[in-house]
Amino acid sequence: MNFPSKLVEEAVNEMAKLPGIGKKTALRLVLFLLKQDEQSVVSLGDALVKLRSNTRYCKKCHNISDAELCSVCDNKMRDHSIICVVENISDVMAIENTSSYNGAYHVLGGVISPIEGIGPADLNIASLLGRVKEEDISEVIFALNSSMEADTTTFYISKKLKEIGAKVSTIARGVPIGGELEYTDEVTLGRSIMERVSYKH
Repeated sequence: MNFPSKLVEEAVNEMAKLPGIGKKTALRLVLFLLKQDEQSVVSLGDALVKLRSNTRYCKKCHNISDAELCSVCDNKMRDHSIICVVENISDVMAIENTSSYNGAYHVLGGVISPIEGIGPADLNIASLLGRVKEEDISEVIFALNSSMEADTTTFYISKKLKEIGAKVSTIARGVPIGGELEYTDEVTLGRSIMERVSYKH
């Protein structure tokens, strides 16, 4: 790709490092920013620098926070006896958007993946076990993505939790509403049958 200036090329190369952004999309975004007034671009740059420099993480659950404790951990109206374990911060946002859960969270920061060199010590597992030991936790819910690595992580942590005596559960998985059985993958369909529930009128 030929660039009219070194500045444009550098901006495109940096923008293309973002997930889901190829060189062509990066170029479109850079040219769009060039058309904006200088203050708008400076404001965007400042917001990104502040995001990287000033963002804090909750000391309890590892969610993004503006203070020592995030808004969930600091909310006295929530049920702090239940912890929902997720891989990433985006999962917290997804669950919160359902308005169906009123407990606490714990962000692992990924899953165990020997291929990528990620072991239990690289994740926020020790702090989860510490919370369950120290706090009055009635249930730990695993809401990890459906993958072999996530299943390994759930198995590893749930074994540790059961040694402590904690109740462990996982979110239900199955065929989505509007989904057709013939297009559902075998693992999901098999799990849906194995983990079937009673039919309620």
